[in-house]
Amino acid sequence: MNPIEIAISLFVLLFAITVHEAAHGWAAKRMGDPTAYDLGRVSLNPLVHVDPIGTVVLPLMLVLIGAPAFGWAKPVPVNPYNLRHPRRDNLIISAAGPAANFLTSFAAMILLLVLKFSVPGVRAFLQSPALFRAILPQGFYPLQGLALILYFAVIINIYLAVFNMIPVPPLDGSGILLGVLSEKAAARYDKLRPYGFFIVLALLYLNVLDIIILPLNVLISLLLR
Repeated sequence: MNPIEIAISLFVLLFAITVHEAAHGWAAKRMGDPTAYDLGRVSLNPLVHVDPIGTVVLPLMLVLIGAPAFGWAKPVPVNPYNLRHPRRDNLIISAAGPAANFLTSFAAMILLLVLKFSVPGVRAFLQSPALFRAILPQGFYPLQGLALILYFAVIINIYLAVFNMIPVPPLDGSGILLGVLSEKAAARYDKLRPYGFFIVLALLYLNVLDIIILPLNVLISLLLR
């Protein structure tokens, strides 16, 4: 990765993680649990969500070796005893993070398309190989830089949302699945929790996420052409 790609990836990832965690906290408060709100975690200030390993060390290591920017923030605390309907409410809280990332990605894509159809220089940039290598062309204009940031916002937010939707503890998909299953099935499924981290590592090693997200990447590329 070149320095521009590294800087933009880390900046966008930090924003995406912040939106994700703030959405969890906001949903928890709406469902009756003010724990995260009282701790100041329903905030778009990234400093309140930073995890030294997941938000700083891991993303930096990944981008330096040329891998996609990825990481996590401090989990938003939720007290299930404050929830009015614990299983249903936990499903909503779990879904709020990925939903926020999908909406952020969608908003970034809309802005990117507006730039594409209204600024000829941006359109040419989006259709050039320079975009995918994060290389700003000669005769750079600020709107081309904005287009590059928006492009990374689309990709990274979708990546984060899809990854978190995988139904393996401790990812958000497991909380959604627990809310859908019957109580008996949910109790059996929850026994998977101690092994969840190792399953997630195996999925990443096998590039399962890349296979899942490939159709979305193709669609994004077609929209920008």
